[in-house]
Amino acid sequence: MFQPSKAVFYFCVVATAAFLLYPLYVLFLISFSPVQYTLNSPNPPQWPVSFTLQNLANAVRNTDLIDPMMRSLITALLVATISLIIGIPAAYGLSKVPTRLANTLSTFLFMVNMLPALVIAIPIGVQFISFRLYDTIPGLALAQELVALPLTVFVLLGAFQNLPADLENQARVDGAGMLRALFTILVPISKAAVAASFLLAWMVSWDEFTFAVILSPIHQTLPIIIWTNITRGDILASSAFALVLTLPVVVLTILLQRYLKGEYLSGGMHG
Repeated sequence: MFQPSKAVFYFCVVATAAFLLYPLYVLFLISFSPVQYTLNSPNPPQWPVSFTLQNLANAVRNTDLIDPMMRSLITALLVATISLIIGIPAAYGLSKVPTRLANTLSTFLFMVNMLPALVIAIPIGVQFISFRLYDTIPGLALAQELVALPLTVFVLLGAFQNLPADLENQARVDGAGMLRALFTILVPISKAAVAASFLLAWMVSWDEFTFAVILSPIHQTLPIIIWTNITRGDILASSAFALVLTLPVVVLTILLQRYLKGEYLSGGMHG
């Protein structure tokens, strides 16, 4: 039986998906279409007419892509790893205090994100020069933790708060200490939230711009390379690099999509 409400719902879903995916589609067209069909055309076609890898080849030939990509990758992995190492115990500790106090403390964690990154990056850069962390991967990763860590704590806190208290109590009865119960019982059960936290922290670092351009101006990350090519007017190279920047996010999201469902992120148990 036809239900108008469902039809409207599916139409809205498809329309929203098309709206969000259209920029990626245009990016794909610019990256893999000959220039006469894109930038040099007064009316660029909205569908693929011809396919070429020349734009990507020219971008790679004229710009050092490997070093910025590896720098972005290493920094993102370091940020995601540190976020879990610090975020798991922090979220576990907050889950043991009253809910209202835990929510208040987690709100304070987000206050850093309310400030413009530029305001934070400049004094951090001055201090990093003194500690020889300026223009280094560890220094950039530490700065990006200001954004990634609150997100990690927020997601994991919700997961730990929704776990039954009997799980940890039973582990204590069996002789497990606090850390053992956390890492052998609670974390494995909350693996969906852990995976989501890792992905969020990784994505925060992977395409982060402000900290990278201020704290790592010489050894640049991939977003800075894209920005540099845009300021030079090289749209084709920027599009090709932007596509390279997007692909790892898509792949990682697909690999972790089974954990990115609402019922899993809550950390709750079923059945």
